[in-house]
Amino acid sequence: QVQLVESGGGLVQAGGSLRLSCAVSGRTFSSYTMGWFRQAPGKEREFVAVIRWSGGYYADSVKGRFTISRDNAKNTVYLQMNSLKPDDTDVYYCAARPSTSYSGSYYSTDGYNYWGQGTQVTDSS
Repeated sequence: QVQLVESGGGLVQAGGSLRLSCAVSGRTFSSYTMGWFRQAPGKEREFVAVIRWSGGYYADSVKGRFTISRDNAKNTVYLQMNSLKPDDTDVYYCAARPSTSYSGSYYSTDGYNYWGQGTQVTDSS
């Protein structure tokens, strides 16, 4: 069983930065493709970023401001968020899918098998 635990959320002013972390336990971390999603109250969970062997891919709304990275030695994936906007206020979730999976899309929730509990990012402006 794969377990994901997010951390790093909190209050941040518009224009500020935060780095989210997602620690993964269980099976071999390097064999999983990792993604970040976010969800506002009353809205569907939406894609933010995914890191694949070919690199990071981003939603248009965060491109140029957010960076996804991973440290396989630490079993951790990160989301560096810069130039934060009030619209970035959401609960952020990390997610994992086997790298060999052909099920679903990298850019939608149906493509992921495992999810963390989420971490809240709130605009304090």
